[in-house]
Amino acid sequence: MTVRAQLLRVFEQEDINFLLTNRIPRRLATQFIGWFSRIEQPLVRDLSIGLWRLFSDLDLREAKTTQFRSMHDCFTRELKEGARPIDARPDILVSPCDAIVGACGRIAGTVLYQAKGFPYSLEDLLCDRDLVEAHRDGCYATLRLKSSMYHRFHAPHDCRVEGVIYVSGDTWNVNPITLKRIERLFCRNERAVVRTRLSANAQPVTLVAVAAILVAGIRLHCLDDPLSLRHRGPNVMACDAPFRKGDELGWFEHGSTIIVFAPAGFTLCENVRDGAVVRVGEPLMRLP
Repeated sequence: MTVRAQLLRVFEQEDINFLLTNRIPRRLATQFIGWFSRIEQPLVRDLSIGLWRLFSDLDLREAKTTQFRSMHDCFTRELKEGARPIDARPDILVSPCDAIVGACGRIAGTVLYQAKGFPYSLEDLLCDRDLVEAHRDGCYATLRLKSSMYHRFHAPHDCRVEGVIYVSGDTWNVNPITLKRIERLFCRNERAVVRTRLSANAQPVTLVAVAAILVAGIRLHCLDDPLSLRHRGPNVMACDAPFRKGDELGWFEHGSTIIVFAPAGFTLCENVRDGAVVRVGEPLMRLP
């Protein structure tokens, strides 16, 4: 067994993984990585990306460029033109990001799940009464971005971003190990609730970008300033920005999670199930 395989085997043990990625000063570690990842010194950059490759399945073959100024530059990389074909069917809501599907399905009133046996409520997550009612008995899909994945996210359909609700919070890891141990985790973490309305039928579709440990910020094209742990508001930010299906909405500074909410009548596509891998532009939900 190689040294890399031995290290990964140790790190993948649940108790060790939980301790190393959660029982540390989470916010301090996140702010430090946000600073360190931007160092544009060749030796620091190469060692950082080398260690990242050692502990992940990082694949840069689809990247627009493989010459990066810093580790952060690599995290937030763009892809080659045409690397993510967008399903153009008008009745299909596409995945906004590359991800592994977590809990998904029908919302029972306003209750849904982060993992089996771990419920949480729309009220706690969205912090907006109108949005809660809009998605009551609706449909949801939890999309987890691994650290090695493409970190930019895109419009799931032709839509207009009507506002953003920023909620400052913690930075728990969002991997399956932590989701099985920390109740209401998504409601505890820093997050940006992106309110959109579809152009086709004026239905509300909401994307919740959840930050996590080592996620130094969330950047949205519809806002002038990045959202980070240093951001304290205002909590509700109005905007009026149109996007076409597949247009880039923003990016994470590192891997994290996006939860997509749609109203009653939407259904998950056949390829969307717990543990499945989806990529930007692939079918996610079917419109009524």
